[in-house]
Amino acid sequence: MKKIISLFIFVLTFSSVAAQENFEISTLRIGPYKIFMEKSEAEKIAGTTIKISDGQQKSFVKYNGEAISIEVFQGYGGAAKPDAVTIAGMTTTSKKFKTKSGMGVGSTRDELINAYKNYPIFSVRPEVDDNGKRIKDAGYFNIEDYDAGTQLTFKFINNIVTEITVYINEGC
Repeated sequence: MKKIISLFIFVLTFSSVAAQENFEISTLRIGPYKIFMEKSEAEKIAGTTIKISDGQQKSFVKYNGEAISIEVFQGYGGAAKPDAVTIAGMTTTSKKFKTKSGMGVGSTRDELINAYKNYPIFSVRPEVDDNGKRIKDAGYFNIEDYDAGTQLTFKFINNIVTEITVYINEGC
């Protein structure tokens, strides 16, 4: 009987730890980090200081061993907190993070198109260099969420997703 109870407690503990992992990507999040999340809340999750970005500088955090770069800015807190310091963008190259449709790093351009062809607003565009010249075999698949004011971008090289970014879409 003691063995059964011990086994039950072990299974319960293991399943609750596994349930706490969050490798979801959406137009608002990468894992536990969310667009518009206050810097202090993100720092609690990260267990480290996150620097305010200057447009070039990003802070790197680890979530269950997986890297996420985070950009925080002041003034993106919305109507309730207009001067708050909040997350405005996040990027990952980890294969563990996936959308509800199963898309992530390693997915193909065709898989993205098939998964999101009925999404209201998506686009595919080539990557260009600093001179505006198209970079061969590189591009972006974008999903715009006008309601949230965000964009989810899959960068692909040779038709394979290599990087995923979620950020505030100031053009909305």
